[in-house]
Amino acid sequence: MGIVAGLDSSPAFTRIVVCDTATGAVLRQGYAPHPLDVPDGAPRPSDVDPQAWLLSLGEAAGGGLLEGVQAIGVSTQANAVVPLDAQGNTVRPAMAGADKRAQVAAADLIDALGGREAWAQAVGCVPQAARPVTKLRWLAKTEPENASRTAVLLQAHDWLVWQLLGRPVRRTTDRGGASGTGYWSAATGAYRPDLVELALGHQVALPEVIGPADAAGTTPEGLLISAGTGETMAAAFGLGIGLGDAVVSLGASGSVMAVHTEALADQTGMITSLADATGMHLPVVTTLNAVRALRGTAELLGLPDLEALSELALRSTPGSHGLVLLPYLEGERTPNLPHTAGTLAGLRRESMKAVHLARASFEGMLCGLADALDVLRGRGVAVRRIFLLGQAAELPAVQAMAPSLFGVQVVVPQPADYAAIGAARQAAWALGAARGTLDPRTPPAWHGAAAQVLEPGDDLAVGQAVRQQYVAVREQTHPGAFRA
Repeated sequence: MGIVAGLDSSPAFTRIVVCDTATGAVLRQGYAPHPLDVPDGAPRPSDVDPQAWLLSLGEAAGGGLLEGVQAIGVSTQANAVVPLDAQGNTVRPAMAGADKRAQVAAADLIDALGGREAWAQAVGCVPQAARPVTKLRWLAKTEPENASRTAVLLQAHDWLVWQLLGRPVRRTTDRGGASGTGYWSAATGAYRPDLVELALGHQVALPEVIGPADAAGTTPEGLLISAGTGETMAAAFGLGIGLGDAVVSLGASGSVMAVHTEALADQTGMITSLADATGMHLPVVTTLNAVRALRGTAELLGLPDLEALSELALRSTPGSHGLVLLPYLEGERTPNLPHTAGTLAGLRRESMKAVHLARASFEGMLCGLADALDVLRGRGVAVRRIFLLGQAAELPAVQAMAPSLFGVQVVVPQPADYAAIGAARQAAWALGAARGTLDPRTPPAWHGAAAQVLEPGDDLAVGQAVRQQYVAVREQTHPGAFRA
């Protein structure tokens, strides 16, 4: 039996799982917060000393957690850029997270290349404030001295892998992580150095993109380090999704991603064309409003939590007695309506009840995510099964409504560290490929996630009617929004 580890360095903590290479069974786990001076509930800082990631990793791996481990895979937060000078030292703290400082820089870059369609064709995504290429533009405009000193660009998982290997001359990344930078194309499998120069003002060294089963290197102690990847790709790999599967993630905002055979260019910017951790593609569509719409409704109704909102919603009937909520409370990205507001339609004396508003908030959130699914389906992405993630996925109202509104089987996996598990699975693949026991083209067949399976059943026609009611209000309020 072989043993591998997967570590996931999120914005707030590091989680490590140690797994059996044959089955994926989790043998032991470690956890440590990042040593950042941030009050509970406060937003994570945009600038982070990457040494914090190493300190957290060391604490999480304490107590002999990695004893007997033969390979490690690394998963990290998306969009964190680590600029290095020619000697390999950090020029400034890493630029992490959804950095709102770069909003103007995103607009500048879109104009500089000739519009959203030009970016979609070039690299499969349109610059947004969080995108690494946009942060480079911000750096060049606001910190020109630091920009001029930058000679090497790494992402968070590239930097951690490089550190684990002892800072070798060779620096690597994987196609999944590279596809989120805004200067690597999932369609061509190549960097666009001209876009780095457009953003930063000069050329820099970029890490070598290696294959899904390739090893980034081996430590002097003989520990193999796999390619690593971003959290999104690692979580998809850990869940074991394949063609025909989509993942709907319910956070404050929402996202829909699905495995596909090719990269998608989308001039509207609604689809971000990422690569996955297996050699396939992972188109993603994001909504700005998901659980935040539920929380807003709960606050309006004076309810203590989402559980109470869910209980109230289930006392109404499908269609919420004609009440429809377009949950565009902070503008919306899908469809692209950044300056719009939410809409509550269908108000009649008989519908003005708390139970109907509660249900309308759930139906509105799920119909908004169904719109995102339709964006992918409209581009030929097959969706036959949906994995539903996030704490809100456990709410009875979500589980009661999602199968009929999405129109397919819905799977609610048990909570687990899927990004860390995906990183461990990548490590097992690289270890097996290096030893000749696994095909580099086929990942190890680990057990799927334990899950609750929900079928639309006889409610499918009811769900379709609710969707039609929602779409009618959306088209009346924002005609042609999805054709823009």
